[in-house]
Amino acid sequence: MNFKSIMFFVVLLSCLLVSKAEKVEVVVEGATSIAQTDEDFICVTLDWWPTNKCDYDQCPRFIYLDDLKNKIIEKAVKAFHPLRIRVGGSLQDQVVYNVRNNIENCQPFQKQDKGFLFGFSIGCLDMKRWDELNEFFNQTRAKVTFGLNALIGRTESKTEKTLWVGDWYSHNARDLMSYTISKGYKIDSYELGNELCGLGVSAKIEAKQYAKDMATLKNLVKEMYPNPKTQPKILGPGGFYDKKWFDTFLDASGHDVIDGVTHHIYNLGPGNNPDVVRRVQDPFFLTQIAQTFKDVSNAIDKFAPWSGAWVSESGGAYNSGGQLVSYTFAFGFWYLDQLGMTSIYNHKVYCRQALTGGNYALLNTTTFVPNPDYYSALLWHKIMGSKVLSVTHKGSPYLRVYSHCSKKELGVSFVFINLSKNTSFEIDLFQDLNLNGGSPNFEFKGHKEREEYHLTPKDGNILSSVLLLNGTPLELSDSLEIPELNPKLVDGLKPINIVAHSIAFVTIRDFNAPACF
Repeated sequence: MNFKSIMFFVVLLSCLLVSKAEKVEVVVEGATSIAQTDEDFICVTLDWWPTNKCDYDQCPRFIYLDDLKNKIIEKAVKAFHPLRIRVGGSLQDQVVYNVRNNIENCQPFQKQDKGFLFGFSIGCLDMKRWDELNEFFNQTRAKVTFGLNALIGRTESKTEKTLWVGDWYSHNARDLMSYTISKGYKIDSYELGNELCGLGVSAKIEAKQYAKDMATLKNLVKEMYPNPKTQPKILGPGGFYDKKWFDTFLDASGHDVIDGVTHHIYNLGPGNNPDVVRRVQDPFFLTQIAQTFKDVSNAIDKFAPWSGAWVSESGGAYNSGGQLVSYTFAFGFWYLDQLGMTSIYNHKVYCRQALTGGNYALLNTTTFVPNPDYYSALLWHKIMGSKVLSVTHKGSPYLRVYSHCSKKELGVSFVFINLSKNTSFEIDLFQDLNLNGGSPNFEFKGHKEREEYHLTPKDGNILSSVLLLNGTPLELSDSLEIPELNPKLVDGLKPINIVAHSIAFVTIRDFNAPACF
């Protein structure tokens, strides 16, 4: 054991002694899985916002096209092998595609005070820029979801404010698909529209009309991509859940039209809310959103069981994220809890807003050095498999625990989130293999060393943007390489220790869970 390892465990022991330790029995039901995610569950967004998008007198710069040539961004995306990227956001319904070079003065978004959504003009995507974007996607082996303009061809209602009426005009999307196919660019999925469902944000479409347009998109994709094996998935509606609207939309959509039912989450409130840092540490607040995830999953089971639930955009706090919070260690409490919770409710993909741009970015907005949640996302992608297991305990609600079958290799993996600033937890694991209930749980004692990844903030400050893995700061190498995320090997007979205000990923290779065989 080297000096750094010795010092880490000295610090870990001192934290356990200073903070109050609480023993917790965690029970894993490993006989069957309770849900399943996509293998590439982790997803990030690239937003259309221009660089002069500001909130609360703060302008956290969004991505320039030239930024995609930055080596740190390239290596950060490549590290996932692959990373899902969703291109879209608020302005996607104001984007036209200049495929035929028939749009005069093809310009990016410009600030406009009146007559346009979100205070920006119509934006134009020329094919040179589309080529450059796809060059980046190809180099990084990203899986791409592209958000299509769903307002094109419609007009605003003369009788109802913010309602847009008429059929979706698919010809511009057809041109873009045709060009994309001719160049050999791969698109994993197309999503129609952004935040136009329910009450909408700046605009809305009625549910039955939206269902009709989804069928139009499905037929277009079938025509343009006739091979079912390479046919992109169809996603929608990409907005905030409204039970009546979603039920009507799914019921009217038709069999096998929608492959992914997408919705958005910003449950922490506005980015300038000083309460954000408290909310990400409050287990009672964090749990409130669970009903939404369950309702979306239930709606799919009832109306569209052939599809799956996606969170296609989630930044926690809207309007560019929580100031002084979203790029720090503390935000990992919310983010990893979201990943765990959506997995339980059978969501297939979770897209974090954003790769870069805004306070909620996974990469620093100026240097592109990874923020703490980048490493949390990478660890999840590396360790947590697609099969979700039921895990429970009767201890403090400030201890959040999620479990999946391990990724690629046999075993069971856990995420432990300690929201308490004063209490550490000593975990003993128990197996529940009984399908019918009534039998005692069996305490698990591992005979192999387990793999532990303990995440803590620098100097114990949860508002730090420096993340420590097993006591060592995660930093880029001199050649700007993403650091290796290596575990500590721990005697499997010992309890799992989770210090106050920390997060831990743990993999146990000899945990007997039949669901994972």
